[in-house]
Amino acid sequence: MASPLRRGRSRRENNGPEPINPQQAILAVAPLNSVPYIGPPTPHSYTASSATKRYTETLEKVGPAMIFLPSLSSQEEWNNVVAATRVGVALTGSAAMGKIGPVIGLMDIGESKDSYFFRVSLPGVARDENGFRCDVEPDGKVVIKGVTTTGEKIVCKNSQVFQMHTQNLCPPGHFSISFQLPGPVDQQQFSGSFGIDGILEGIVRKR
Repeated sequence: MASPLRRGRSRRENNGPEPINPQQAILAVAPLNSVPYIGPPTPHSYTASSATKRYTETLEKVGPAMIFLPSLSSQEEWNNVVAATRVGVALTGSAAMGKIGPVIGLMDIGESKDSYFFRVSLPGVARDENGFRCDVEPDGKVVIKGVTTTGEKIVCKNSQVFQMHTQNLCPPGHFSISFQLPGPVDQQQFSGSFGIDGILEGIVRKR
């Protein structure tokens, strides 16, 4: 007659996991959820809030990005996207269609003790006062509207007609550029100049 101790060991052996069958196919199952790896936690600092903080810091390091909207987007949708960023630049019309060559809307922003300074590249933009506008709003939003005159298929110069073989400059048409200065301004204290080099410069006093 087997001892109770021996019977107990046999029972545990019978209840153990079955051996792996090498002939059985391995199933590839997609995970239900996944998040970017943020590294192992330290013994005393791992909490839900610290994990969320590290994950947020990882997201904040994303570099420059572009957002594409359908051509039939409403003005409200466009305004919401522009309002969601405080440092972005929004392009519409012919300025958004340029693919090669000088890019419209390249911009630099500077700051002094009491004013903001901005410089915008506008190659091929007509300097006609009736078709060009630069408005500065009290919250620091700058809106530039105008017309580009390059990129045509046919060009008339000096009583001659030229059919263009290449079209790498910005296509002709209306455009708008909008961007946000770092803070509110006194829009009455704004001065700007649009030079023949295609550079628009503006200085506006802080509020």
